[in-house]
Amino acid sequence: MPICAYGQMSNQMYGILKVFRALSDETRLRIVNLVLERECSVCEIVQATGISQSRASRGLTALQDAGLLKARRDGLWVLYSIDEEGVTGSYPGLTQLIRTATEDSELVALDRERLKTAVREGPCRERLRCLDI
Repeated sequence: MPICAYGQMSNQMYGILKVFRALSDETRLRIVNLVLERECSVCEIVQATGISQSRASRGLTALQDAGLLKARRDGLWVLYSIDEEGVTGSYPGLTQLIRTATEDSELVALDRERLKTAVREGPCRERLRCLDI
């Protein structure tokens, strides 16, 4: 169990700190918003946000480590989705809070719009060259 300045931290407190750290980054918050829309691959997230593949992967890893996302393999792809069991069981209302906090963001709205046309066919790099991202 982690130690903080005032002694031992409870597992629950440590867990919520990990969640808030993961959500404290704009890119990771944008990724969560996309995954709230639907299950996504790294390539789809890259297409929707315009960020690099490595940045998307690091963000997904941080969100998964915090218990917000789960991953499953589907052929060549790893698909990420909200870990409903973990999030709603441990932090009821968190997904609604995220949606409410970002509902006025033009950038998040643009990400969602681009996600509608994002595809997961072919290697990410080749697809991105076609999109000029």
